[in-house]
Amino acid sequence: MYWVTPRHLAGDDGALAERIGDTLAGPGWRMWPTSRHTLLYVSPDGLRGAEWILAAYPFELGGLPVAWQLSARPHATSVVPAWNAYFTAGVPYEALADLLVAIDTLEEPGVGSEAPGTVLNALSARGWIRDVDRPRTTATDPGFSCCVSLEMLPPLIEDAEPRPDLVGWQAWADPVPGAPYLWCASFSASVPHDMVAAFASSLASPVPVPRHTVPECAEGRLTVVRRD
Repeated sequence: MYWVTPRHLAGDDGALAERIGDTLAGPGWRMWPTSRHTLLYVSPDGLRGAEWILAAYPFELGGLPVAWQLSARPHATSVVPAWNAYFTAGVPYEALADLLVAIDTLEEPGVGSEAPGTVLNALSARGWIRDVDRPRTTATDPGFSCCVSLEMLPPLIEDAEPRPDLVGWQAWADPVPGAPYLWCASFSASVPHDMVAAFASSLASPVPVPRHTVPECAEGRLTVVRRD
């Protein structure tokens, strides 16, 4: 096993479904398979959901199939989620797990109280650099291989707010310019900024993470801290 850094280039070790499933089992989320060959997890209060949808291949982000969809509802009987967040395979499972822990502990998962600057402040605290042209909406890692930005929403991103001109936080890693993305994430417009900040802070954490395998496209940009 390798312990590597930076986290945002470490990939998911081919274990994204299992690691997130383990994370959700702790606080008692229920899981059952669906007729679409997906795995649906629901929190005990029915307000939060997470679905492993890679087998259904619903749509792509940055040319990569979406693997996890997270959602929250203001009431358990609500038909339409207040917001959704989408993640492709390859995203570091630690960042997604930390986001789910934050979502699980939020009293009202459909409501946020923090300003957009919360996300960039979390990244700045980890040493990420704000974009010179868009310092209030965009930050990149010091190696310029990963970006978190407030952008117009891509197609098929669902939100309780139906307006077509909405913006939401987007994140992606491209360790080799011009090559396919390593992973992508998209947060719909109503995702609370403090939830996105939880994901961003974990994504930019300098703490090494364990991996049996690392993405080939990132091998030259990862530092192996130690081997077990």
